[in-house]
Amino acid sequence: MRTAWPAIRIVVGFGLVGLAVWVLSSKGTELSGFANIIKTLDWWWVPLAFAAEVLSYVCFSAMQYELFRAGHLVPPWRPLVKLSFASQALTNSLPVGNAVATVYGFRWFRRFGADNTLAVWALAGTLVAAMVSLSLVAVIGLGLATNQGASLDLVPVLIGAFVFALTLGSLFVYERPLNAVVSAALRVSVRLTGRPRGDTHQQVDSVMTWMTAVRLSWSQIGRIVSWGTFNWLLDCACFAMMFLAIHAPIPWKGLLLAYGAGQLAATLPITPGGLGVVEGSITVALVAFGGAESSTAYAVLLYRIISFWFILVVGWLFIGQLALQVRWGRWTRQAMASDVEAGPVAYEPAVSTVGEEAE
Repeated sequence: MRTAWPAIRIVVGFGLVGLAVWVLSSKGTELSGFANIIKTLDWWWVPLAFAAEVLSYVCFSAMQYELFRAGHLVPPWRPLVKLSFASQALTNSLPVGNAVATVYGFRWFRRFGADNTLAVWALAGTLVAAMVSLSLVAVIGLGLATNQGASLDLVPVLIGAFVFALTLGSLFVYERPLNAVVSAALRVSVRLTGRPRGDTHQQVDSVMTWMTAVRLSWSQIGRIVSWGTFNWLLDCACFAMMFLAIHAPIPWKGLLLAYGAGQLAATLPITPGGLGVVEGSITVALVAFGGAESSTAYAVLLYRIISFWFILVVGWLFIGQLALQVRWGRWTRQAMASDVEAGPVAYEPAVSTVGEEAE
């Protein structure tokens, strides 16, 4: 396999290219219609849409910035913003992009000055904050759509996702539920797989040390969730501008709801960056809410050109730039092994302080 793998990769690559050409050739009518849309596009909205998309990543970086500040670490702002684009490009590019982006982010968090515990905590906090804020946006969209007489078919799914996100987020604030969840998960794992081996109590304490590395105050939680919400709302604004760019009315009735549902669907690890999943789910949802099928499809396609392909290109450019900075010594690999003051607060099972500032 090791000897044949380079040839296999080439064959698979050509096969995927051929499949893509075949799929696109079967969509010739749609592509010709899209070409007509480009000719009549109102280009004044395009730079505004690009600006909204870029600002959404700035807000995402601000969310991570607040997480690090809670751990008494002030990361460099510009590299943090570049890292946000770079991580999303990795997620969009690879079938296992989320895992690769997580490792990539961890290594850069260490270069920023975080120790292992704070880096892992920041990664987990980013995921939870993004889920909570996205679920909040989807629920707000559900409320707006319900007031305008929209269908209630998505209520169980979105409410369930919101409750799950809040439950997951509460584990970052309340230690007793976290301890119970970690203990139960380890017991089930040991019974089913026989792993992890060793002292279960010691392993629970180790996990608790990682997960309770920083204590968040309610004001910090508010800022983190707010920046996460602004991130999603600006991304949705980019989508809304695409309707104006093609001279179509914005389907306000279900816009926020369809957007939130589509982004939640994109979190499923089916395709890189939710490619195909986002387009299909948002289009179907908006058409169900009364949107015109053709204009909705074109608006979604234009939106994904910005939110997926544009971010993909910019992210890989930043990956190259950051790699050159490491090669030129701006960021050294030794930084990942250096001692830093920022890090975990010692976990004390007998003491539970909710809402207390990080020590």
